[in-house]
Amino acid sequence: MKIILSLYDYTGEAVRPWAEQGYMCYCYDIQHSFDPHPNEDQVERVGKGLITYLHADLHNPSYYEEIYCIMKDQDVHMVLGFPVCTDMAVSGAAWFKAKAEANPNFQDEAVSHSIAVAALADRLDVPYMVENPVSVLATKWRKPDHTFHPYEYGGYIPYGEEQHPTWPDFIAPRDAYPKKTCLWTGNGFKMPSKVAVEPESGHSRQHLKLGGKSAKTKNIRSATPRGFARAVMLANSTDGPSVTNN
Repeated sequence: MKIILSLYDYTGEAVRPWAEQGYMCYCYDIQHSFDPHPNEDQVERVGKGLITYLHADLHNPSYYEEIYCIMKDQDVHMVLGFPVCTDMAVSGAAWFKAKAEANPNFQDEAVSHSIAVAALADRLDVPYMVENPVSVLATKWRKPDHTFHPYEYGGYIPYGEEQHPTWPDFIAPRDAYPKKTCLWTGNGFKMPSKVAVEPESGHSRQHLKLGGKSAKTKNIRSATPRGFARAVMLANSTDGPSVTNN
């Protein structure tokens, strides 16, 4: 089975379409249970494939080395990364000064975690996608290769599945909401073609309901939109229409 690696991934939303098509997916995140032998609560059968949720402190370089050693001889198809944006997103700029006084290197350290995702993909010689909101990555690493809003890919969600299966009260049907998201990609990643839906008017329900600092709201905010996740899978597992980035 081909393998998808997803880093900083607690929810598994990014890899669910891959698992449905028969891929073996591994989601690494510090919130997952620490167990060298994953139990049944950490393995989810989805369609023809599996999602395994594994503990990893990805701010510690040794975990990248461990993942590389495990995966270097495996059939890895792609690396996805969703590094923590707290110290980089421009939406949190009001707190940058105080953070810099406490740790002058706080942003350089945060940026290094994003670059580490790409470096792992380079070592494995596979395509990659690193996702973040509008952030200092654009100046401290490089400009994003692509940007999108979730509603631009809502058309990939079939009729009859409009409502989010886990968070229908928080996420608009068919991802019909705006949220500018940036992607840093490489090694042949294919940006999927857009199939947009009309976004809900006014502030999105995410903006209204997902404020605060709780782990729950952060995890929902950071979950990959279903339509975009499916579009990425279709573009990168077939020869369908796409924009290629090398």
